[in-house]
Amino acid sequence: MTAPKRTVGAPKGLDDDAVDRTVRRTVAVGMESVSVTYGDTVALRDCSFEVARGETVALLGPSGSGKSTALKAIAGFEQVSAGTVTIDGRDVTRLSPAKRGIGIVVQSYALFPHMTVAKNVAFGLRSRGADRSEIAPRVAEVLGMVGMAEYADRLPRQLSGGQQQRVAIARALATRPNVVLLDEPLSALDAGMRKDMLGELQRLRAELPDVAMVYVTHDQSEALALADRVAIMRDARLEAIGTTEELFHRPPTRFTATFLGGADVLPGGALRTSRPLPDGDHHLAVRPWAWRFTRTAPSNGLRVTVEQEQWRGAVRHVTARVAETGETIGVDVPVLTEAPLKAETLWVEVDPADVMVVPR
Repeated sequence: MTAPKRTVGAPKGLDDDAVDRTVRRTVAVGMESVSVTYGDTVALRDCSFEVARGETVALLGPSGSGKSTALKAIAGFEQVSAGTVTIDGRDVTRLSPAKRGIGIVVQSYALFPHMTVAKNVAFGLRSRGADRSEIAPRVAEVLGMVGMAEYADRLPRQLSGGQQQRVAIARALATRPNVVLLDEPLSALDAGMRKDMLGELQRLRAELPDVAMVYVTHDQSEALALADRVAIMRDARLEAIGTTEELFHRPPTRFTATFLGGADVLPGGALRTSRPLPDGDHHLAVRPWAWRFTRTAPSNGLRVTVEQEQWRGAVRHVTARVAETGETIGVDVPVLTEAPLKAETLWVEVDPADVMVVPR
């Protein structure tokens, strides 16, 4: 049975005709209470989120957090132990990957080595029974879209890693899917190629306004650059989901604050600040770039002792221990700015606007 189409954020049971068309965002991908288990091992637990048509959602988290498992459950590469997966309102939980109508891009490219670029891109079209007269024009169209039209007759081994990934993306788009899944597509590329491909993916997003994308990555810069919303994964669970701006500036959990942007999290009463703070049990979070060293006691700050320093190119990352609590914080000092000496005791200050309140 086909489920009624819903809009992201709309109450269940409302179909599209019941929603104002000016704010309608049709759900392309739905995960409802999905779990994946291997014997006693839980790889994904009770995961629920939705992706709208034209939206990119990044699944971001450390290794083993469940982000790739969630994507494979959507693709049909993992058997779901509980819950429901839908594509465009259709329950696909028990369907094979080939019957889900999605495009998939993986980090290993997975191109057929004996086929030319054009034949690799055409493979999905042929396997789905596309008319022969339509295949060549469509292959040319998507190769042009990813800047690989002049390489149509080459074999994969004759291409760079970045070029192979462009071909893999073209192959995923060739069948005109409404949903494209990308599993760490840039992780096998060097830094320069990764930067170029990130720009290509941003451009493709603009050219494909109706395609929903689910993008798995452990790289925060990729997630922030590409995604409309970010889903933070932790210990096989969905920790938090929201727009990139919401999660970065108003993290809803301690883990979100520390993982996304590397904030230091302190007890609610540890930091003296002139900014009024809410009542109740909470933490305070400050990112390393927001702290500044000072040798005079500030109105918004902490007394600390310097422990060590790491040079990171544009900044020196100084680790300091808070005198009152014994906790450590990180402070990014620009390379042209004088850094304090090891074992020196002084103060750090912060603009109250850069102090985030995190629920305990």
